[in-house]
Amino acid sequence: MSISIQHIEYYLPEKIVTNQDLKKQHPTWDIQKVEEKSGVLQRHITAQGQTAYDMAKQAVTKLFEQNDISKEDIDGILFCTQSPDYIMPSNAFLIHKEFDFKSNVWAFDYNLACSGYIYGLAIARGFIETKMASNILLITSDTYSRFINENDRSTKVLFGDGAAVSLITSSENSDIFDIELSAEGSEYETFYIPSGGSKMPKSDQTKVMVADRSGNERTLEDIHMNGFAVWKFVSNTVPKQIKELLKRNHMAIDEIDFIGFHQASKLTLNSLSKSLKIDPDKLFTNLDRVGNTVSASIPIALKDAQTAGKLKKGDLMLLSGFGVGLSWGTVIMRL
Repeated sequence: MSISIQHIEYYLPEKIVTNQDLKKQHPTWDIQKVEEKSGVLQRHITAQGQTAYDMAKQAVTKLFEQNDISKEDIDGILFCTQSPDYIMPSNAFLIHKEFDFKSNVWAFDYNLACSGYIYGLAIARGFIETKMASNILLITSDTYSRFINENDRSTKVLFGDGAAVSLITSSENSDIFDIELSAEGSEYETFYIPSGGSKMPKSDQTKVMVADRSGNERTLEDIHMNGFAVWKFVSNTVPKQIKELLKRNHMAIDEIDFIGFHQASKLTLNSLSKSLKIDPDKLFTNLDRVGNTVSASIPIALKDAQTAGKLKKGDLMLLSGFGVGLSWGTVIMRL
């Protein structure tokens, strides 16, 4: 017994912020340099009051309306987000209520960012292989724009909001060949929000604006990202994990039909591609249109690749996500 990704649908907010919009807001920013490093030309941003749950609801509605799926077929709901609507309950329960699922449909959230989709596949695999579920909604939705300071160029240009839902089902075929998850908690401060939790509650002091060496301004309530440190870490660790996973399964990178990385940045994708000697035709990116959508980036890329004819049923895929934690994970599977 294994798992299969049967369907993917996603939702992006209507509001689009282009690089030219950012240039108007911040005339001193070198937008051309930003585009060269990030690869992002525009990003979708949630409207006032629009939440991770709101976006997820749109994606799940599309899944049910555009595919031959009934809510009665669903056994469980996994919701990955770092921007939940409430401290409690989890967003998965809001979805449970919205679609009036029966009480035997379990639901919970897990807190991960850019590695969240790979971790979610591993969690879903566990439920399905132990026969606790046959059909699972894997939802990934984040509104990072809420945690980004308007004057922080390093994050403002990169991230967009978005939600995706994947229907994960049981499969008699060995769709997943192998999966590996990793973590390095000692590096957590390279990508985190210092204030807002129990450790450092919000206060007048946490709202004070501070500039870093590059002139990026933020408060303790905003995302703090050491972009260079994260890039260096990803560049050193992710290729090693991928090479080990391929070796363990007696595969070469050339045997993979499609490579789907978390859409981190153009700089990161280029670095990974060079390190692993990836055929450019096998590496898909939609960074320019949607930006870095955190936990939703891999499924959104998969759906876009299918639509563009770059990914088809039966293709052997290598998917890899990496980010906050720091955490990273890779899976080899067939679509």
